[in-house]
Amino acid sequence: MTAALDARVEVVRDGFTVDVALSVPAGGVVALLGPNGAGKSTVLRAVAGLLRLSSGHVRVDGGVLEDATTGVRLPPERRPAALVFQDYLLFPHLSARDNIAFGLRARGVGRRAAHARADALLTQIGLADRADARPGQLSGGQAQRVALARALAVDPRLLLLDEPLAALDAGTRMVVRTELRHRLDGFDGATVLVTHDPLDALVLADTLVVIEAGAVVQAGSPAEVARRPLTDYVARLVGLNLLAGTTSGTDVRLDHGGHLATTSPHSGLVYIAVRPSAVALHLTEPHGSPRNVWRGVVSGLELNGDGVRVAVAGPPDVLVDVTAAAVADLGLRPGAHVWCAVKATDLESYPR
Repeated sequence: MTAALDARVEVVRDGFTVDVALSVPAGGVVALLGPNGAGKSTVLRAVAGLLRLSSGHVRVDGGVLEDATTGVRLPPERRPAALVFQDYLLFPHLSARDNIAFGLRARGVGRRAAHARADALLTQIGLADRADARPGQLSGGQAQRVALARALAVDPRLLLLDEPLAALDAGTRMVVRTELRHRLDGFDGATVLVTHDPLDALVLADTLVVIEAGAVVQAGSPAEVARRPLTDYVARLVGLNLLAGTTSGTDVRLDHGGHLATTSPHSGLVYIAVRPSAVALHLTEPHGSPRNVWRGVVSGLELNGDGVRVAVAGPPDVLVDVTAAAVADLGLRPGAHVWCAVKATDLESYPR
């Protein structure tokens, strides 16, 4: 599939370098994930033309928007791109209709035609009855939908979303996330989404690109990244324990002490991913089917949804998900000694 967006973004600012390559097919959605300060928003702003490239290029549908080598650089307003910010940046003095029509009017479209397009989009997003409302009269979810409609009104080839759901409460976020997925399914350009929320990325994106310290550390489908994280950040993001070791078969010698038996033979350096829910805690050494058993000390506990996440110092160190009842039954508290057990079949091992 031809790439609607082909970009190599290198930006050097205040001694920090961001160097990221992106290829997004027409109709595709790529999510940029990473910790604060990793460079995600820098990439988005450079593609939009709000930051100048130090090196690299940005091409959309084969057309050059910017090339640091040749000096070509289209200003933001001439790029076939639309950017939706976290706080939406709707014009407070304009109605929802006029906010959506603004980009069209700025491009020379007549008032009547621009309003007709805006009204059609308001109907599509279920806000036809709020056409005359100003942003201060809209809920967070409604404002987000108006901001997205304003972006799509100009028929961009590139849609750039910077934390578009971050300002919403949990209930509204779930509804709007579903609506956004529907809108993106009908968009035939390229979409780049910046988010801190793994659920947003997993639901909305076809491809995840993880950025740490200005560089790509992992890229792949949501299923690939969630199943086989390559850094501690990614493992925490998808809720897995990540252990590193060396093997010449199915027995892995862990880098920080301990051994684990797996079912997949490898040779050399490997990672092992372990779901916190796959680890069982016992007060005495368990016997039976688990092939991996070791002693540990509880180093911390915190609420995790309807259960409790327990940090256990080994080696290996692991996070374990248990019920609140199990905390009481086992007498779990910082300093308590426990036995950890996990089946070899519950370990995902892969080369690193």
